This record gives sequence, structure tokens and C-alpha cells, in this order.
Amino acid sequence: MTFFSFELDPALAADPVFDRHRHGKMAIAATVPLASRDDLALAYTPGVARVCTAIAESPGLAADYTWTGNTVAVVSDGSAVLGLGNIGPKAAMPVMEGKAVLFKQFGGVDAVPVCLDTQDVEGIIAVVKALGPSFGGINLEDISAPRCFEIERRLDEALDIPVFHDDQHGTAIVVLAALRNAVTLLNRRFADLRVVVSGAGAAGVAITETLIAAGVHGANIIVCDSQGIIAADRPGLSPVKAALAAQTNYSGRTGGIQEALIGADVLIGVSGGTIPESALAGMAPNAVIFGLANPTPEVMPVVAHKYAAIVATGRSDFPNQINNVLAFPGIFRGALDARASRITSRMKMAAADAIAEIVAAELRPDLIVPSALDPRVAPAVAAAVARTAERDGVARLIPVSPAPALGGAAVAG
Repeated sequence: MTFFSFELDPALAADPVFDRHRHGKMAIAATVPLASRDDLALAYTPGVARVCTAIAESPGLAADYTWTGNTVAVVSDGSAVLGLGNIGPKAAMPVMEGKAVLFKQFGGVDAVPVCLDTQDVEGIIAVVKALGPSFGGINLEDISAPRCFEIERRLDEALDIPVFHDDQHGTAIVVLAALRNAVTLLNRRFADLRVVVSGAGAAGVAITETLIAAGVHGANIIVCDSQGIIAADRPGLSPVKAALAAQTNYSGRTGGIQEALIGADVLIGVSGGTIPESALAGMAPNAVIFGLANPTPEVMPVVAHKYAAIVATGRSDFPNQINNVLAFPGIFRGALDARASRITSRMKMAAADAIAEIVAAELRPDLIVPSALDPRVAPAVAAAVARTAERDGVARLIPVSPAPALGGAAVAG
């Protein structure tokens, strides 16, 4: 048999980033000893047959006697990876591995990256449905809009385990938490805010729907895409954008981002584009600007601070990092602890409230969300999500103790 080895460019080989990723960032770890014949008899044959038989008779036992009670699949087709776009499943794998490591480190949740070599909606749904019995939850990741909406909806209907598209809901949850605290600092009310969302992909749609559910009037929200303001009378709108238009921009404003920002209190950028400074000048005084594109925000903080009282980005090297890692580890920790059959809208709202509350007593313009490394975050989110799952009637187990201790680098063990 012939094996092939591919040499990395010497300049890249010297890059410490590549050293950190060599052979991947995660590994399988056994949780039982395998040092003796008795160990083998208990972990494998003949003992394993007794467990299999019990699960066949009572399928609910699988969550207690297999890894499914604490394991999530991180599923992507590589079609919308970070700021890299449609790079395919092999190139997407380092991101999915990274996501799995974050699940373990911050939520104590084992996670397995699954990159699919298809971008067909029916194909993705069929594969994930078939994989469902092997996992306790499905985290959809970096699947492009509008396909991501149908994929999540249909999988949520088909499976009896939580299905969560993080690019939509994780982003929306952390944005809501940050905006709650920003509004508190500025002594304003959600009902009075005039909000512009720049970007109508997965995150932009979910943020808009979440803000409306949280009390921002849809009449006062304007959503922009690459063609400008989304309005009901704009021709050629996709079904998703037509639904957005029906919920927002009641005044029928038209034009581009410049026109959209006239009088706006809040700008939330999830587009990856650049917003000119001249457009920011039209915003209301003491505005809020969240430029969340990575690695380059729509508005760099040095510019945003000229027009805004509170500024946030998606980057870790600026204050107020709005990062999904504040949400998804704790959400799945809580959902798994409660054996939830799905993640409800109220569970997402509870997660946002928990994130906001962590720094509620410490608020200042450069601290409206906790750090991604704050050890208080995942346990607080998990507890709030589990409680809400019980109230919403989707919990199949009521946790009797807090989530287990977090941390550790081994994943999916």
C-alpha cells in the first residue's frame, strides 16, 4: 500500500497556528479501565450484551448507558464558514473541531465534528436524521442561508433531541444579552429603540426575530442586505426576506445603509461588509454599534466610538466581545441535563437573560457581556435553560444537582 505525505510550505510550517492544529485538536478518550480480562468482559463481550438487551427493551436507557446523554454532533456542510465562505467539508473541519473543543472546555459536553460532503438540503436532512440515535443533540454550524432555515426546521420536527443552528440562535442570544445591558446603561427602553440590522443571512434573520420577541417594535427595525433596505415593495425578495419585510420597516424606508441609519439608536452588523463613516454620522446621539463581522468588523471601534456610547465587536482583542461561546456550551449543557426533546424560544430567551445577569452589577460601557473565559457563564446558562425546559414541558429529566464540573481537553470520550 502506498501512503502519500503532503509537505507544508516552509513559511507556514513555522507558523505556531499550524503546530497547534497538527493531527487535529481533539481525541477519543476511554472512560473505563481496560487492563484485565474482567475489564474486557464488563466493557465489551459478554457484559455489553446485557446493556444492549436492556436498551432494546427500554430505549430511554440509552441516555444513561451510552455516550448519547452527553454528546452532541457538530454538523456542517462547509458552505458558510466564518468569514471564509463556501470552502467545503474538508477545509471546514478545523472550525468544527474547534467548536467541539469549546463544547468540552466550557460546557463539559462531548462533541463530534461531522462535515458532510453534500450541500443538498434533502441529503443533509436524511444523513442527520440517520445519525440521530448516536447523539443527544445536533448543533448545526456554518450552513448557508436560506438552506439553513429549512434544514433546522425540518430536523427539529423530525428528531426528539435538541437541534440548534448556532449561527442563527447563538449569535442572536448573545446580541440580545449585550443589548439588554447596553440599554440599561443608557437608561433606555427596548420599545423605544430604532434598530438597523446590516445583514439578512442566518444571524441577521435570527437577531431580528429575537429582538422583536424581546420587545423591540418591528416597525422600528430596518434590515439591510447587499441590495439595500429590505422593504415590502422591493421586488425579487426571497420568501425569508419577504417574511422579514412583513415584520419590519413599517414606514417603508428605501435606499441603502446610509438612509437606513438616519436617526438609528442601534446598529448591529452581521454582514461582513464595510459601513462608511458618513453613514454613521446620521445616527442618533449616544448610539450603540455592534460590528460583529470577523476578522474585520463592519465598523472598526476607533471609528465607531466617534458616534456611539457603547461599541462591541466579535473579536477578542477589543472590549465587549459578542461571541457565541457565551451561549452554545451552556445551552446544550442545560438541554442535555434536562434530557430536553427540543430547544424552545423561551429557553433561548432564558439563556440571554442569564448571560446578561452575570455582569449586571458591574456594567460599564466596555463591559456589557462577560468574557468568553468567564467560568460563571456556562453553569448559569445551563441552569436557566434546564429550568425553562421543565416549565415548557420539553424536559424528560429534572436535574437534581448543578451541571458537572467543566473543563478538560479530551473530547468525545
